[in-house]
Amino acid sequence: MFNNRKTIRKYTSKEVSEDLIRTLLEKAERTPTMGNLQLYSVVITREAEKKVQLAPAHFNQPMVTGAPVVLTFCADFRRTTLWAENRKAMPGYDNFLSFLNAATDALLYCQTFCNLAEEEGLGTCFLGTTIYNPQSIIKTLGLPRLVMPVATITLGWPDENPPLTDRLPIDSIIHNETYNDYTPARIDTFYTPKEQLEENKHFVEINHKETLAQVFTDLRYTKEANEAISEVLLKTLKEQGFM
Repeated sequence: MFNNRKTIRKYTSKEVSEDLIRTLLEKAERTPTMGNLQLYSVVITREAEKKVQLAPAHFNQPMVTGAPVVLTFCADFRRTTLWAENRKAMPGYDNFLSFLNAATDALLYCQTFCNLAEEEGLGTCFLGTTIYNPQSIIKTLGLPRLVMPVATITLGWPDENPPLTDRLPIDSIIHNETYNDYTPARIDTFYTPKEQLEENKHFVEINHKETLAQVFTDLRYTKEANEAISEVLLKTLKEQGFM
């Protein structure tokens, strides 16, 4: 089934029951976690008004308001810190390492949840925009110190059946024993089939570029934007107590 998984951006109006979501979230708790601390929390958003408030942080992508449910997965060291403080322990989790550990926990948990949800026939869409505009999400969801949003999922019953998107060949990501760096010849082997797909050639054409790589470097994920977003992210981590 996983070989055929698709990102779903359009959903029917059919409700996703609270019991089903709770069951899937509970099953996902078997996900590997650092020190068995479960350094994550999930904010479930159903109210239309709250989804409208979240939408600008995700560049107003229509699935945010169109999905029955939006789930925001957070790196959460607050709960563990408060537990320690209430048990005569001295927590020291207000640092970047702790954020990385909690973010890893949260992302693993998020992926497990998505796998379980899709096995039930639900559709999901992962929103990478969560770390682009964290301050807005923090304000909307009322996230306190030592809680940081790291992933957002829109969830619902699919109302579309999009084609599978392309993926790089498995040999492009496997390195046996040590890292095998990418020569120009290996880059050609791994990326030329992707570049020759009609949809990707059309993508290059409509963006008035010479190569597919230029679309990503010059338009979609530019150096300037990456640096600006990085500054916001570091500032937010400091405000949330992780720096």
